[in-house]
Amino acid sequence: MDDRTENSQRLDKGGIALRYLFAVLPMLFYGVIWGGIVFRNHDRLVQALASVALGVIGLVLMHWRRRWPRSIALATALLTVFSDTATGPAAVAFVSLGKHRPLRQFVPVVVASWLCLLARCFSYGISQQAFISATMGTAILGGLTAFGLYLHRDRELAASRREAALAWERAQVQRIEQAQLEERAKIAHEMHDVLAHRISLLSMLAGGLAYRTDLTAEETREAALAIQENAHQSLNELRAVLGALRRDGGLEAPQPTLAHVDVLFDEVRAAGQRVEVDDAIDERELLPAQTGRHAYRIVQEALTNARKHAPGSQVTAELGGRPGDGLRIRVSNPVQPGTSPGPGGRLGLVGLAERTRMAGGTISHAIQHGRFVLDARLPWEA
Repeated sequence: MDDRTENSQRLDKGGIALRYLFAVLPMLFYGVIWGGIVFRNHDRLVQALASVALGVIGLVLMHWRRRWPRSIALATALLTVFSDTATGPAAVAFVSLGKHRPLRQFVPVVVASWLCLLARCFSYGISQQAFISATMGTAILGGLTAFGLYLHRDRELAASRREAALAWERAQVQRIEQAQLEERAKIAHEMHDVLAHRISLLSMLAGGLAYRTDLTAEETREAALAIQENAHQSLNELRAVLGALRRDGGLEAPQPTLAHVDVLFDEVRAAGQRVEVDDAIDERELLPAQTGRHAYRIVQEALTNARKHAPGSQVTAELGGRPGDGLRIRVSNPVQPGTSPGPGGRLGLVGLAERTRMAGGTISHAIQHGRFVLDARLPWEA
């Protein structure tokens, strides 16, 4: 069975050398002891060589301790029954198992290692020296067990910190992507509001030039100048909106407010759209700038919508409200039978609904008594 440690990090050369040093030091210690024993008693040479050989085998087995930590720990523990020099490799494999494997797999090896320790200590009989060796060995084994558990806990904490950091990074990436999507949506709405208004004006002016044959030279010149001016304004406003894509902040321009709505009415009238305005807003100077921007765009899109679907019709715009009661915008125009929404139809209404929702208001549209009526209400705190 493969006891390969999952997700284990590869050690660098320094870490590998340090672990082999810890394994070799006990081997050298017991090797010196065996050298003294052999020096006094040459008959123990074979036993000394066997002990050293088993220690070397344990040192070789250490190479696979992270691939099969439990098997290597048990094998090296078994070597300690017959070889003192194998205690170094056995200790390293034992601690490595405690670090990389869960407690349920570590405890059986702890018990097996302790039994191997007792077997080694009492292999020559029960004596006071054997009890002392067993007690000291048990204390050392307990220390190694505690050290292995400490490393295991530290490794789990490090892994949990890495997972938390990765989760935070993933969440941060998602937040950035969401913010980018929201900003792109805002820019798309802004581009639609600006360009749809300008292009519909250009279409109306160009249509007048194409179909009216009774225009004087001066009237034709004025219409051409109006087309030129609106085209110039379209380019400027498009550059301003696209420029927001290169900035870190939000949209800066164009940002007209309700204070500019009279200019908007004059502009569309000059282009030939008939608009009747009923402005009954009280204390309009107290209207928040953000609400004013939303209100301007709602009026602009409503006029654009009327030019698309009811060209040449009389449009009625009613504005009213005061602090505490909210702001009301009502724009209506006759419904012309057989008109088609055309490419992108109703996208303006979808954008207006989203803009109104973001402003905390409500919007509705319906056909009433043969007229298309758009009714929007925006909050206006007292």
